[in-house]
Amino acid sequence: MGLRILLGGDVMLGRGVDQILAHPSPDAIHEAGLALASDYVRLAERAHGPIPRRAGADYVWGDALRAWAAQSPDVRIVNLETAVTRSEAYERKGINYRMSPDHVGCLTAARIDACALANNHVLDWGRPGLEETLRTLEGAGVATAGAGRDEAEALEPAVVDRGGKGRVLLLACATGDSGVPSAWAARQGRPGVARIDLGLASAERIGRSLDAVRRPGDAAVVSIHWGGNWGYDVPKSHRAFAHALIDHAGVSVVFGHSAHHAMAAEMHRGRLALYGCGDLINDYEGIGGLEAFRPELVASYLVETARDGSVARFEVTPHRLERMRLASPSAEDRAWLLQRLAREYQPFGLALEERGAGPWPVRPNGGGR
Repeated sequence: MGLRILLGGDVMLGRGVDQILAHPSPDAIHEAGLALASDYVRLAERAHGPIPRRAGADYVWGDALRAWAAQSPDVRIVNLETAVTRSEAYERKGINYRMSPDHVGCLTAARIDACALANNHVLDWGRPGLEETLRTLEGAGVATAGAGRDEAEALEPAVVDRGGKGRVLLLACATGDSGVPSAWAARQGRPGVARIDLGLASAERIGRSLDAVRRPGDAAVVSIHWGGNWGYDVPKSHRAFAHALIDHAGVSVVFGHSAHHAMAAEMHRGRLALYGCGDLINDYEGIGGLEAFRPELVASYLVETARDGSVARFEVTPHRLERMRLASPSAEDRAWLLQRLAREYQPFGLALEERGAGPWPVRPNGGGR
């Protein structure tokens, strides 16, 4: 058996989610629509019923913890789209996500090994907020990638070592089209995120960063926050860059995210490109106008890699976000999400297999572009 890597898309533990945990941040937010973070809790309760306050650190993960334990992942990785800070130096950008450092146990309760931080919310509370986020996660034993105290640190891969089973290298980056301002880019002597342009030069630079720490048998995961929030189209530039990472940087898994719903995936030369993993946890319940996307139906992804870095197994686990926690989806929920993902995966040569109440194995369908 190779390395088993669990991937979760955007994990947004700030704002309303932070308010239901034991030590919430100040309730006031800086948005045009709502004045309080707890207003998002009330919207969710209006949609699905009461939500506990002072909830335990494991509350938000709900039924997913049991599902993941059955999959026995060696490494668990998410895109943490939330600053972990008490900073009040908020950016005037319309939406600011912040989780109290007292809630870092929410990540360790799910046994998260590493967080990608290259996204459009990690600097919502300024560079002081980013630096506190890095200190807090480091103190909790959670590895980070994609943001740092300077450019070199932001592009440095995190290494999760599983001894004889092998190591996972996580490098994270983000693009401007996901809403990351150019001013957030890490520079020499300036904290920030690894903000890149898509192209062969960036793929080769990522390859050099991986090669600086790579050993035989390592599995390399590159997290990319790219694209808009809604819509299923995979831009040609995203697909070309994913292929370049596999072909020129030796990447096993391209771990893409930004859209708030799951998108297509593709196998390329035995490696996996996830073009959009969707949100895993957010506080969007009760917000109208997005029903066509069913944003409450989310997914996590298990990838098993072989010693040569190729992908030997890939499966998708469906979940339902309800009352700000991950619940087991109903049969109707499963059928809807399976049909939607099958529609998106099919043109890229992949098919999902329904198996009772468990994860969906993904296989080649003999087609593809």
